Amino acid sequence: MAKKAASFAALGGLVFSTDAGRHCPDCSQPVAACICQQTVIPAGDGIARVRRESKGRGGKTVTTISGVPLAEDALKDLATTLKKRCGTGGALKDGVIEIQGDHVELLLAELIKHGFKAKKSGG
Repeated sequence: MAKKAASFAALGGLVFSTDAGRHCPDCSQPVAACICQQTVIPAGDGIARVRRESKGRGGKTVTTISGVPLAEDALKDLATTLKKRCGTGGALKDGVIEIQGDHVELLLAELIKHGFKAKKSGG
């Protein structure tokens, strides 16, 4: 049977507080000052690779863009811009932009226009 704590100090510090709002569960800082959510630019060679995939997707064709040297927020904005340019849907999963349909040539041109080094990958 567990012993009952005699005081708040025995509980190990702050139990609940609303003075700073929500706190990050990882670093225990207020969400506005959280340091663990600051994303860094992924290390790589700086070349965006564009390829067409259909394997494991039920026969549906998807164009993927990987290796874009941007932080998470900027990558979301780029994905939104590219989806609007293609007129289709898509997603951002683990740093890889997925655009529905076969848009390899269009996306290569758009990425180069935005100032990225881009090349076609795969067949």
